[in-house]
Amino acid sequence: MSNREIKIGVAGLGTVGSGVINLLKKNEKEIRKKSGFDIKIQCVSSKNKNKKRNCDISNLNFYSDPLEMIENEDIDILVELIGGETEAKDLVLKSLKKNIHVVTANKALIALHGNELSKSIDDSRCDLYYEASVAGAVPIIRVIKESLNANDINWVAGIINGTTNYILTEMLKSKKDFDLVLKEAQDLGYAEADPTFDVGGIDAAHKLTILSSLCFGIPLDFNSIYIEGIEDIELDDLNYAKELGYSIKHLAIGRKNNNGIELRVHACLIPEKRLLANVDGVRNAVVVSSDAAGPTLYYGAGAGSLATASSVTSDIIDVSRKILSASNNSVPFLSYQNNQLKTKKILDIGNITSRYYLRIRVSNKPGVLADITKIFGKKSISIESILQKEDLINDENVPIVLVTHEVLEKNIVDALKDIENLEVVKGKIIKIRIEEL
Repeated sequence: MSNREIKIGVAGLGTVGSGVINLLKKNEKEIRKKSGFDIKIQCVSSKNKNKKRNCDISNLNFYSDPLEMIENEDIDILVELIGGETEAKDLVLKSLKKNIHVVTANKALIALHGNELSKSIDDSRCDLYYEASVAGAVPIIRVIKESLNANDINWVAGIINGTTNYILTEMLKSKKDFDLVLKEAQDLGYAEADPTFDVGGIDAAHKLTILSSLCFGIPLDFNSIYIEGIEDIELDDLNYAKELGYSIKHLAIGRKNNNGIELRVHACLIPEKRLLANVDGVRNAVVVSSDAAGPTLYYGAGAGSLATASSVTSDIIDVSRKILSASNNSVPFLSYQNNQLKTKKILDIGNITSRYYLRIRVSNKPGVLADITKIFGKKSISIESILQKEDLINDENVPIVLVTHEVLEKNIVDALKDIENLEVVKGKIIKIRIEEL
């Protein structure tokens, strides 16, 4: 390419799409100095041309249909930012078949359809980059695929959903309940009108699907992830955890052990001295532990217009370098060579071991604690510590907070079923796993 110019089309002009357009313009000279070429946005696609936006598209070819855009325009790279699954998948597959490289921020697309897309990449000899699909501005995918590619990765754990982290942080900080803080998060734009994907853990599970494939050399399998949200976490739990020396965080965890691989998304108690325990607000952080490098932490903005655009634009530059060097030697789509991806045993959540925080609401009567510990004894569950509040001693119902030693999950579940059947136990028992990390 004699003029050293890369032509791109952007599909989707929401927060991230607008950010990409603005960042490419804002840092145009800096990008040229570092890369030696120009990146030209040639065309864009969105459903509504006249919608008010935070970017200038007046000089760009506009399409309401992204499929029509890639059919009519001669572009080198498609930037897919429309989100969702079906339309995005069709658009990406068609782009690859037309030998157009693709950059996306779409975690659901990669998590749910990445295995199929990987085959299309091999057929087309084009690349699909997706750094922005996990942890926004934090370059965790590039780190795993490139910086840690000489390592055997043992585990990965992270706070990879800013909405849940903001809610848990603000509940403790403001001493407000979940529903009220969720409403505030929606008003601030940190949570969607329908927050189910975030607070229910689905968004984090999409991201863990991607991370686990990159780390452990397994095919993408969203359905293998165990998922819990944060809807049952109450302010009392955050306060009790703090009193015990812990913070509660919503984590995505992938871990290899002798029996298989654990893949799970749920709230955890983390010792306050750990770095992850001190990641607050909408920030994201991921710890990767590998044999040579040991534990390494990556921290930063998990969302936002320019923050996410930073990762998208970095991918654009990387793909552009490949195009201009005419190189076929690209980093594998899922870090491992496709013929080296192997299905491995994913452990059922019942077969993991952990310590547990338990909050049990009981009638304030003599002998209650003895009844509970008797059931634990039958299931070979030992108690590490018990917390009872003296100022509640005269209340009709009181909470008992227990911390167990390490135990098999299915054993604790069986014990809690029996305990919940006791007449003196009132309501659902809150169970939160403890991770030392």
